[in-house]
This record gives sequence, C-alpha cells and structure tokens, in this order.
Amino acid sequence: MTGSFAHIGPAMTTAFLASLVEAVEALTIVLAVATVRGWRPAGLGAFAGLLVLALIVVALGPLLDRVPLHLLQLAIGILLLLFGMRWLRKAILRSAGVIPLHDELTTFAAETAELREQARRNEARLDWLAALATFKAVLLEGLEVVFIVIALSAGRGMLIPASAGAVAACLLVAGVGFVVHRPLARVPENTLKFAVGVMLSAFGVFWTGEGLGVAWPGADLAIVGFAVLFLAVGFASVAFLRRPRIKALS
Repeated sequence: MTGSFAHIGPAMTTAFLASLVEAVEALTIVLAVATVRGWRPAGLGAFAGLLVLALIVVALGPLLDRVPLHLLQLAIGILLLLFGMRWLRKAILRSAGVIPLHDELTTFAAETAELREQARRNEARLDWLAALATFKAVLLEGLEVVFIVIALSAGRGMLIPASAGAVAACLLVAGVGFVVHRPLARVPENTLKFAVGVMLSAFGVFWTGEGLGVAWPGADLAIVGFAVLFLAVGFASVAFLRRPRIKALS
C-alpha cells in the first residue's frame, strides 16, 4: 500500500503541476485572441485543439499495451529524464538570473499586437487566423501534458490518477481565466517548472532503472529519494551560478 501511495502521489502531483504550467501558457494566447476577435474564434480553436489531443490519447493508449513492459519502461524513463532535465535546466538558469523569467503579460501584449496588425492587413481572414492561433497554442502545450500523463502512467496503471491531476489543473486555470479575463501573471511559473523538472527527472531515473532490471531500495519510495537528490542539485546549481554575480556587485 505504501509503495502504491508513494507512486500515485508523485505521479498525480507532477501531472497537476506540469499541466498547470502548460495551461497558463495556453490561456495567455486564448485570452489574447479573445481580446482582439472575441470568444467565438478563440473558443473554436481551443476546442479543436482539445479534440485532437483527445484523439491522440485514445490512439496511443492501446498501442502502449503492445510494447513489452521493460522496453516501455526504459524508453519512457529516458524520455522523461531528458524532458525533466530540460525543464530543470531552464528553471535553474532563470532562478540564477542567467536568462530572463517568462512573462505572461509580455506574451499577451505581443500576441495581441500581432493579431491587431493582421487585422489591419486582412480583416476577412482574421477569424480563421485567430482560431488557428488558439488551436496551435492548445495543441502544442497540450502535447507536453499528454506525453507527461502517458509517460507517468504507462505500465503501472496510473492513467486515472495522472489524468485526474492534469484535468484538475486545466479546469482550475480555465475557471480562473474565465473569471478574471486576464493572463495569470502572478502564477510562480518558474517555481512550478523547477518542481516539475525535479519530479520528471526523478521518475526518469526510476523508470530507466526499472527497464534495466534494477531493484531500487524501497521500491516506489525511491522516487522520493531521487526527487530530493535532484532538488538539492538544483538549489546548489542556482547558488553556484549566482556567486560570480554577487562577487562582481560587491
């Protein structure tokens, strides 16, 4: 029971946080389109993107069951590790001030300005372009969510908990966005990406070892240990990257 809980809890939390980040980024584009052209093209594009994502999930689910478990674990473990390290690397660099933080208000302003410029050039086609913008935003951000959910659940029957975490995050962001009608700029996106990067990397190491036949001490509880290790390395990396800047200022 403990092992099961140790696996379900991190899987659901990781899916929730990852989906929260991606949903916030997609919402920014949808709101920009709705501001310029109204909710009809924005909603149609977003709905079409969600429909394509649902079809992808339906198509991929049965295919994964045909892959031998150890190969599936190894492949997904490597992909999760690469995916998580990418998120963690960017979060570390942003936390250390090496690259700027992602700004949803800036993205919103840029997308709105681009749509208005397109409106001046070709008013008749703008509704199609607006719908296409939300479609692409929802599809591209959603593909990362779909991958994470499938990867976290493959071979362990975690599809329902991981999907529940992802759906809860998307509904939360959509609900808040619908109420406030503005980008969720106050969401600590880089902190969330840091946490997701840590968790995905931890799952990646765990799955890769399982695929190679490694018997981890503590079974599923090893995921927590890996997460603590990656978190410590992440904090140490941020401190190391900040040190030269502090010395230069002093």
